[in-house]
Amino acid sequence: MTTADRFRTAIDNRDLAALDDLFTEDIRFYSPVKFTPFEGKPMVLGLFGVLLRTFQDFRYIGDHTGTAQTSTDGTSAQSAVLLFRTRVGDKEIHGIDLLHFADDGRIKEFTVMVRPQSAVHALGEAVLAGLVEDGLAPAPTPSGR
Repeated sequence: MTTADRFRTAIDNRDLAALDDLFTEDIRFYSPVKFTPFEGKPMVLGLFGVLLRTFQDFRYIGDHTGTAQTSTDGTSAQSAVLLFRTRVGDKEIHGIDLLHFADDGRIKEFTVMVRPQSAVHALGEAVLAGLVEDGLAPAPTPSGR
């Protein structure tokens, strides 16, 4: 079973312990709503805990494999693209997960892209609320202060 297959199974089963085994210690997660990546296994696992609570009716609908240049160091790495559909509130989300693999097969870089823009906004708000609730991000301050 490939790492991508094991990842899909972990997501389907909402199994954070299985995800822990699949990530490198220095994993980077590039979000569609945040410019800088989430870095390190503890933060990324915390983020996945929030995502698994936030997404409704999450399902993978296809995949592609090959190689791609990583954002971290620009080297070419084995990769997989997993296409998904889900909902956040009343917003239907279409997206892809781009996984880059380390030499040992674990996931070293993870990029998510979603559409449409209204879904990106809804996702960003829901994930931020979950991160704040879990103590992984500070509460936003009101603008103008």
